[in-house]
Amino acid sequence: MTQAARHTWNDDNESGPEASNRERTLLDHLRHAARLARCKCHTDLVGACAALSGDPAIAHQAAADVLMRCLSQALGRRPVLLREGEAEISDDEAWLMALARALKHGDTASATFLLHSRVTAHQRRNLVFLLQNVIAQRDSI
Repeated sequence: MTQAARHTWNDDNESGPEASNRERTLLDHLRHAARLARCKCHTDLVGACAALSGDPAIAHQAAADVLMRCLSQALGRRPVLLREGEAEISDDEAWLMALARALKHGDTASATFLLHSRVTAHQRRNLVFLLQNVIAQRDSI
């Protein structure tokens, strides 16, 4: 039986401890949203993006919930997400954080590579939209 590879969180990365702490809080926020979304019904990724409100406060609040409810649809399988505060991170979480980092810094080449490696073509734009909303929310706090 194979087991999902897990990584430990490294605060000594090239971005510095402040960036690592911000990424850690983003990851914990997404883990929390995923845990709350486990008992909610399935949501279609396209419909979920259309349902987000034009009001920024409501849209930001719902973005993490919708992202985590639809992530399995975008990936084509259920992602491995650990509990909040875990020192380890799964491959799926590492991929999601790498994508968030690439989007935040405008690294289009890395974001494109990451998206093409796991997400089907018709769902990439919606996933990016939701993740950018989550990133914007976390940066404004």
